[in-house]
Amino acid sequence: MRRFLFLLPLAALAADIAPDAYLAHVRYLASPELKGRATGSPQLEKAAHYIAGQFRSYGLKPADGRNFEVAFPVALGAHMGNKNHLKFKDPDPAQPLAAGKDFLPLSFSSSGELNGPVVFAGYGVTDKKTGYDDYAGIDVTGKFVLILRHEPKENAHQEHVTFTDKAINAKMHGARGVILVNDADRHEGADDLGKFAAEGPRDAGVFFVRMKYALAEDWLKADGQDLHAIAKQIDADGHPHSFALTKLTVDLSVDVRTETKTVHNIAAYLPGETDEYVVVGAHYDHLGLGDEHSLAPAQIGTIHPGADDNASGTAGVLELARWASKQPKQRRGILFLSFAGEELGLLGSEWYVNHPVLPLAKAVAMINMDMIGRIREGKIYLSGTGTGSTLPKLVEDVKPPAPLSIDMAEKAGYGSSDHTSFTTKGVPVLFFFSGLHGDYHKPSDTADKIDAVDAARLLDYIADLVTHLENDPRPQYQRVAAPPQGPVGSGGGSGYGPAFGSIPDFNEPPKGVRFADVRDGTPAAKAGLKAGDILIEFDGKEIANLYDFTYALRSHKPGDLVLVKVLRGDRTIEAKVLLEERR
Repeated sequence: MRRFLFLLPLAALAADIAPDAYLAHVRYLASPELKGRATGSPQLEKAAHYIAGQFRSYGLKPADGRNFEVAFPVALGAHMGNKNHLKFKDPDPAQPLAAGKDFLPLSFSSSGELNGPVVFAGYGVTDKKTGYDDYAGIDVTGKFVLILRHEPKENAHQEHVTFTDKAINAKMHGARGVILVNDADRHEGADDLGKFAAEGPRDAGVFFVRMKYALAEDWLKADGQDLHAIAKQIDADGHPHSFALTKLTVDLSVDVRTETKTVHNIAAYLPGETDEYVVVGAHYDHLGLGDEHSLAPAQIGTIHPGADDNASGTAGVLELARWASKQPKQRRGILFLSFAGEELGLLGSEWYVNHPVLPLAKAVAMINMDMIGRIREGKIYLSGTGTGSTLPKLVEDVKPPAPLSIDMAEKAGYGSSDHTSFTTKGVPVLFFFSGLHGDYHKPSDTADKIDAVDAARLLDYIADLVTHLENDPRPQYQRVAAPPQGPVGSGGGSGYGPAFGSIPDFNEPPKGVRFADVRDGTPAAKAGLKAGDILIEFDGKEIANLYDFTYALRSHKPGDLVLVKVLRGDRTIEAKVLLEERR
């Protein structure tokens, strides 16, 4: 049969993907029954069973010979333990506050006990661009800071208003605890502690609680200060008015417990005549009822169906698997992979490439599909063609069916989807994407908006590429010096600050940021940093997690020369990195 394939033009074996069959998968995966397929939810497991069942019905086998569903652990969410207490004296005997009523810890707070004095630090903002700094002229080392939510002169410092930013800024200035109160004067009726919910890093390295505004008013009154008047003054003159409270001592106990769950990638294998194979993958998780990644924050708690993101790509994997199962045996096999945890930071694909079921050295290429269901004007964005020696000619020779056209968006194989995990391991990649739209990460990303006809045409084209990759000479991996990005590739948060050039491993080490890769030609690469290094210090500031790194980088500008420290094996290495303009 292999000889037959080489004699007959491969295009003659093109697939004929049925739009109705494709759309049926999307409708089920994006149905109310699956409630947005949040990683760690029962509904994601139901989706996993569905995908595995489809693979089984096509006659495919589990990649590991035992189970289609490949388990891996994910740290998901957190809950409050029973040791959350806050007492204060001013200078009267300690008065206890009720957790959940008077104060509330945030999920990224450190756990343990802290006792100490309090410093009022305005809004807890440091903005080097404007010169505004609530921490100027005060010593908060080892102390609590009491800060207001939001920002002075609202909208003036938008990069500094998230809870994690305020926590990291306090930590960078030496504070050990943060007590945040709503700026209730400007947000009428907004003195609500909210509900305990998982957000930010697992441990920001600082104690962090929210407290009622009225209590903060009383604390300042006992010190002869007026919180309302101070907040108005900061807004009026644009200058900080921070000071140490002389009579107040706070005794805090925080008990936040991280939850770890087992989730599953799904891996099915169609063997070829050799032990080499092509990977065809997509992530199948989404945002569930919405989380901090929702772009409709007012609708958090509503199902975010994720029809395009990424039921569309998952349906593509399933229909390509159905098609491939009916073809004669090819020279190489196909490994079909559906990943969990992509929306949380490529967790499923990161886990897979570090714990592969089949040897990665035998993977000739990886095709990733993420949001392929809403093609507009026939345009398909394709990334990664520069990562394999034969890929540019392959894409040039194999033409997509009309009216589709290919826009080779980027030659490098990096980005905010699962192909990046394979790029960092030296596997050539092709990434298909139909573009962002107004329903992205919103409850309105529904199945009725999917263009199944054009998606099926695209899958016919991808099937043709897969056939060539199964039989043509193997592409050799090539590194591409791509335009520099921020610390998190082209994913969330990369739009702030100068370029650095590292690609993080989102399965974080206990402390620091491990580099899954360092992009050629970037500041990090020029400084000698390498894949596998763990960043622990940036310009004299301790880096405990990716949030710290993003914040520290964002506080600098192109042209700054910063000293960084990384762990490389059992050695600590220092390097000077000259930050560059983002392009």
